[in-house]
Amino acid sequence: MFNQKRIRDYGVHIGRLERGEYNSITDVEGVTVGHVTLSDKERQTGVTAILPHQGNLFKEKLIASSHVINGFGKTMGLVQLNELGTLETPMILTNTLSIGTAADALIEYMLEQNPQIGRTTGTVNPIIGECNDMFLNDVRARFITKENVFKAIENAASEFLEGTVGAGTGMLCYSLKGGIGTASRMMKMEHGTYTMGVLVLANFGILSDLSVNGKAVGKELKEALLQSCEEKDKGSIMMIVGTDLPLSERQLNRIIKRTVTGLSRTGSIITTGSGEIAIGFSTAIKIPHENPSQCLSIPTIHEEDIDLAFRAAGEATEEAVLNALITATHVVGRDENERPALKDLLDKHDIQLV
Repeated sequence: MFNQKRIRDYGVHIGRLERGEYNSITDVEGVTVGHVTLSDKERQTGVTAILPHQGNLFKEKLIASSHVINGFGKTMGLVQLNELGTLETPMILTNTLSIGTAADALIEYMLEQNPQIGRTTGTVNPIIGECNDMFLNDVRARFITKENVFKAIENAASEFLEGTVGAGTGMLCYSLKGGIGTASRMMKMEHGTYTMGVLVLANFGILSDLSVNGKAVGKELKEALLQSCEEKDKGSIMMIVGTDLPLSERQLNRIIKRTVTGLSRTGSIITTGSGEIAIGFSTAIKIPHENPSQCLSIPTIHEEDIDLAFRAAGEATEEAVLNALITATHVVGRDENERPALKDLLDKHDIQLV
């Protein structure tokens, strides 16, 4: 997308399944992603918005679920999402201390679209995810504004940048520059061909653990650098999973749990101070907000089909993390803190990924 050099351009091909057209979460029809990037000296942060479909999400909700692998995180809205099994707003990703601003903006956005909220119907459940960008960004300054959130939603499109953009602007991954990454997989079944897409906000790990398609690239880089750019893992990762596969909330929850397989293949051991959270949705059916006059009919796959979806979720997660790393760019931020970009180190030290 936008001619960025991604992990496949380095000869790295993850897994067995075919990718979608963009190799992106937006290969799921109707899904769009938008960013606002704030990058200037100590201000290294931003907002990323994921719109699961282009209609009114409050009126036409989606089957949704979340799974907490390690709960060191400050998300918003997951209690109701898991209780009801539905998603009714776009999803906003930003830095840890801006979740309140992001939620306030998303609530305002939804109120403007839906005048019945808080009057003739209930309230609304905003979904906000975060990672901590305090090493490169002055997180205490809370640079994010409501207007940034509105703009990220407005910017949402099928093609978008990865790496040092949006919520990923100040994030680190495997002691290098991290950020936003995405990938997708196609699932061919007897009853149709479906898409699984994953978007990650990658901000976790230590360099020596990094593995690229089974190759211990992190150890090679660690030795080549002859110095430590490695800190204790204090980061997190948000994994957003979208699919058009017809699923129940229970089936979707089983699928998003498998993001951990892809995450682990990149080298993560899921440390105590790192929050790993997956949020998933299916666009296969829309759940009306208003009570219909008849029972809902919700199509689902047979359980015998689900292993293919498990594989797709793991492969797309693994490649999304690697895309976040390889598209990221070198940043100098707060207090002159900096982290190198993986692609720069590969060139400098003549290290091959395959």
